[in-house]
Amino acid sequence: MKNSIGNIFRVTTFGESHGVAIGGVIDGMPAGIEINLEKVQNELDRRRPGQSAIVTARDEKDRVKILSGMFEGKTTGTSIGFIVENGDQHSTDYENIRTTFRPSHADYTYTQKYGLRDHRGGGRSSARETIARVVAGAFARQALEQLGVKIYAYTSQVGNICLDSDYTKYDLSKIESNEVRCPDATVAKQMYDLISQVKSDGDTIGGVITGVVKGVPVGLGEPAFGKLHAQLGAAMLGINAVKGFEYGMGFAGVGKRGSEMIDRFYTDDAGNIKTTTNNSGGIQGGISNGEDIYFRVAFKPVATLLQEVETIDADGNATILKAKGRHDPCVLPRAVPIVEAMAAIVILDAYLKNKTTHL
Repeated sequence: MKNSIGNIFRVTTFGESHGVAIGGVIDGMPAGIEINLEKVQNELDRRRPGQSAIVTARDEKDRVKILSGMFEGKTTGTSIGFIVENGDQHSTDYENIRTTFRPSHADYTYTQKYGLRDHRGGGRSSARETIARVVAGAFARQALEQLGVKIYAYTSQVGNICLDSDYTKYDLSKIESNEVRCPDATVAKQMYDLISQVKSDGDTIGGVITGVVKGVPVGLGEPAFGKLHAQLGAAMLGINAVKGFEYGMGFAGVGKRGSEMIDRFYTDDAGNIKTTTNNSGGIQGGISNGEDIYFRVAFKPVATLLQEVETIDADGNATILKAKGRHDPCVLPRAVPIVEAMAAIVILDAYLKNKTTHL
């Protein structure tokens, strides 16, 4: 099982949804980086369950404990170990799926691959594992802030309700002003109402999260198989429930002509080379060009429904399943900090790797 991401800045995670704790080890964090642990905890608070009426009611405090790698508020350059203890598990809620496969979930594939599975909350396949990614991303983010790199993500679509403009038209400081984490208050209310209705139906719904990275230096990314967009895509597609990734103009550009899509260069008053447009999404030839990196991540509706569905048991017999427990009707509000964390991990790793390529 592949439990690590990164080359120089490397993150390894461990733990299950209903185990003792979720945790991780961060290797390659530069020494001497001042870390505000309140900011690290704030990122966990943004991801944690029970924060609003439209997310799972599981009541976890998700308090991070740093075990190693820090001294007097700064990183030491050694491995950073951390855990977040699980507390509010209702494992009995999952007894009815011990030998039953939830459709479109990891139950069947895990059983076929390993010959067994932890049915309690999905075990290792649970999105609760992303806690460790958020902690590691919070460390990476604070290192990147010292380089002038800023990372944002927001809910841009829920079901058929979506923002009608690109990220440059919105005040990204408004992302945290509502439970949906959408920078447009009017659209956010529509999204909230839709999620609430879906929840009352015992159903789920998906959507899109837009990510934006500002201040990225020129030159991050490696040819030919370490392209920056490929690394970002792999990181995002490794998040639970993600079904698609695109950056820059993405699929919207396929109906355009090259004359409409090329990003023409110019030199600004300060002598910096810039582009008049940014259809490339800040990455050309797999290497950052200094413009904003922007991308979109598509999340499917959660597979666990609180209504009766047809399925089979471990012996292949047809049966009817009605899942129990506490589940998100829409993962997007809690997935926003996860997208930001994965972007931070990739960008910092690429930055550190770039420093080793030339004097």
